[in-house]
Amino acid sequence: MEIDAAREVSTTCPYCGVGCGVLAKVATDGQVTVRGDPDHPANFGRLCSKGSALAETIGLDDRLLHPEIHGRRAGWDEALNLVASTFSQTVAEHGPDAVAFYVSGQLLTEDYYLANKLMKGFIGSANIDTNSRLCMASSVAGHRRAFGADTVPGTYEDLELADLIVLVGSNLAWCHPVLYQRIAAAREKRPDMKIVLVDPRRTMTSDIADMHLAIAPDGDVALFTGLLAHLGQQNSLDRAYITTHTTGFGQALFAASALDLAAVAAATGLSEEELVRFYSLFAATQKTVTVYSQGVNQSTSGTDKVNAIINCHLATGRIGKPGTGPFSVTGQPNAMGGREVGGLANMLAAHMEIENPEHRERVRRFWKAPAVAHKPGLKAVDMFEAVADGRIKALWIMATNPVDSMPDADAVEAAIKACPFVVVSDVLAETDTVRHAHVSLPATAWGEKDGTVTNSERRISRQRAFLAAPGEARSDWRIIVEVAKRMGFDEAFSHETPAEVFVEHAALSAFENDGERDFDIGAYAAIDVEDYDALAPFQWPTPRQSTQTSTRFFTNGNFYTPDRKARFIAIRAATEVRTTADYPLILNTGRIRDHWHTMTRTGKSPRLSQHIAEPFVEIHPADALHHGFGDADIVRISSPRGEVLVRALITPRQRQGSVFAPMHWTDQFAARGRLDALIAPLTDPISGQPALKHVAARIEKFAAKVFGFAVTRQRPEAISADYWAAARCKGGWRVELAFADAAADWTAFAGSLFDAPLAEMLAYHDRDAGQHRIAAFDGERLVGAFFVAPAPVAVSRSWAVEQLEATHASQRDRFTIVAGRAGVERPDAGATVCSCFNIGANQIVAAVAAGCTTVEAIGGALKAGTNCGSCRAEIRVILGAARFQAAE
Repeated sequence: MEIDAAREVSTTCPYCGVGCGVLAKVATDGQVTVRGDPDHPANFGRLCSKGSALAETIGLDDRLLHPEIHGRRAGWDEALNLVASTFSQTVAEHGPDAVAFYVSGQLLTEDYYLANKLMKGFIGSANIDTNSRLCMASSVAGHRRAFGADTVPGTYEDLELADLIVLVGSNLAWCHPVLYQRIAAAREKRPDMKIVLVDPRRTMTSDIADMHLAIAPDGDVALFTGLLAHLGQQNSLDRAYITTHTTGFGQALFAASALDLAAVAAATGLSEEELVRFYSLFAATQKTVTVYSQGVNQSTSGTDKVNAIINCHLATGRIGKPGTGPFSVTGQPNAMGGREVGGLANMLAAHMEIENPEHRERVRRFWKAPAVAHKPGLKAVDMFEAVADGRIKALWIMATNPVDSMPDADAVEAAIKACPFVVVSDVLAETDTVRHAHVSLPATAWGEKDGTVTNSERRISRQRAFLAAPGEARSDWRIIVEVAKRMGFDEAFSHETPAEVFVEHAALSAFENDGERDFDIGAYAAIDVEDYDALAPFQWPTPRQSTQTSTRFFTNGNFYTPDRKARFIAIRAATEVRTTADYPLILNTGRIRDHWHTMTRTGKSPRLSQHIAEPFVEIHPADALHHGFGDADIVRISSPRGEVLVRALITPRQRQGSVFAPMHWTDQFAARGRLDALIAPLTDPISGQPALKHVAARIEKFAAKVFGFAVTRQRPEAISADYWAAARCKGGWRVELAFADAAADWTAFAGSLFDAPLAEMLAYHDRDAGQHRIAAFDGERLVGAFFVAPAPVAVSRSWAVEQLEATHASQRDRFTIVAGRAGVERPDAGATVCSCFNIGANQIVAAVAAGCTTVEAIGGALKAGTNCGSCRAEIRVILGAARFQAAE
């Protein structure tokens, strides 16, 4: 594909499900810049810190650029022939269920569609599942139970029109910052808007909340069944809507009434006063939107949580109308697109049902397939268990990293390692999953890919290429086509462009669809390549012939059940106790602001790696005191499945009895940070989604005798430390370290980190105090600096990082590095707060001292908080601390 370097290209962000429009420009010198697309209706020009840093993630230094077989470079024909012949032979010898695809919400819809078509229609198995199973499967199951289809009823506009927004299990400020900013902007215009946050942690999202309900883990079912009972008791129901558009209300209300208010309080950990206040606010506010995310979905009761929320909206008729509705916000850029094409093992394409013989036959005729899989395939956790026990003998993993992201991750790694044949399509040469591939296939990355994605409000947008594919990388859809042809399915996989794939996908959505299916984009079933290239963002449904102007579903009922009525689901709240005497704490896992999944993209950005540069655990001060450690100590988190080493972050924002740790760190970035190795493969019995947020764990101080911190130009290899975490920074890498025992020669250890044998070394050693500072120089440039102390090293990280790009001409400058502190002429910016503009805490403190007393004033002086806004809560914390000190 020829790329015009002078053109600014409209594309879509590859991170979360908000689906922000991005304008990417390549200058004549090859420099790429990005900005938010002001005309895209998802973000109107806003970008979060991750989106703003996209241009920093497109380097080729660690890319997989050529096919490999058993680690040796191979040609495409050899690699594709081996993949096709091995899958064909495995099917011939062991049947179609002996092979599987594990795919990803990072794929484009065109990729997803063809993978699903190949597996379900031509290989003849439904053993294709996706990492979206880990984030959205319970929403899918809840929608299907209530609505008869996986339909998201509302739109982003509803968030701005609501009078009450209830955020459940969603740290929107960090995980979906652009939606958070849309809500914040609406709140400024309408100060009477109320926001309730339901979350065990007091996250940065609580900054905007009128009420924070610090609910017990998995207390959501009790909370919302209790709400339904309250609505019934107070007669705050829309009985006309219930009668006309729903069934099953009586049974659902009866089940909900099994818990009185005291029982709900006991199950949720909330006071009765908090419950009554929330219930009364919900009952009194007609225009209510309930936004929920992973805190709801990633649970053994995730589907029941979803239906408990939907029940309350159905009971009040708050669905399908402006400013109302249950709203699932998706975690990945194309989790919705995957759902549309049947990327889950228990679905068919175009929102058809694999259990329905009429749907199977319809898809078979459209595809002209020999047969369509007649039963659901193995969901993600079950799939890797089948890999482990030998039922699956050939596995193709596309655009995902299950060795890090799946629960029971060590067992998943062992299964993949033992599988007779593993194919991995990826963009990176080294990940914790790629290292076990028999065949590695180089795929195109964001900036090189061409296709479509669907966001959380059902809006389909184009991802467009503005960079040429590097090396021999190919688009995922083309790789699938080439394998399918070699398996003998030439006619069904004759696609030459992604536009042809999209048109086929659109045509299937409209095929024999007279309105009984929600997903219909038949209006695009006959577009040509030029139309596809120019495709503007649009929301489905868009049938071939329609005068519909609203994209909200269910305005007049008309659900997708056989009688077109929504189903109330009778749910009984049950409290599951997983803690034991040996594992007394509840571990909650999730994301942080500036990193994404397993850091294969964000880990390449120096800017994004500075806000939080190492794995950590949040713990309440009382729990830290009880377990005998302090802030910044290295601690071991253990479960019956495994253990990790992380940094302790003691904070009252964490609920007592629970701890929180992020899931991003891998063996590429930390010594022992693969958090999902701790998590048991417990799943929701309906959706198959793993319970990633309720894990019995224990925590104890790691007996570190020595702590270290280093900055170095080269990425350190084979670090000999009990604990280490490496992060990119401007000019090189920064590394945190801890050791159970002191090294015999710290200067030699520093030399191994710097990997610069000809560098000039300067050192300071105070052996009695256990302090060592070592710096290496190549002329005027710092090669690396290493600081050692018996406690966490008290050196400014931001200052030390800056030294990698500074010149050090004089001996005095060099000894400043060895001294480990900034000179007057080089003030220390402090820990990064605003990643968008690289503003540190010390800079904000200085601005406050200079007279800035509001977040807006800080923004005016430093720009901090004026782009994505996800740091505004942290800026308020600094302002609050400054006011407190001034008052003392």
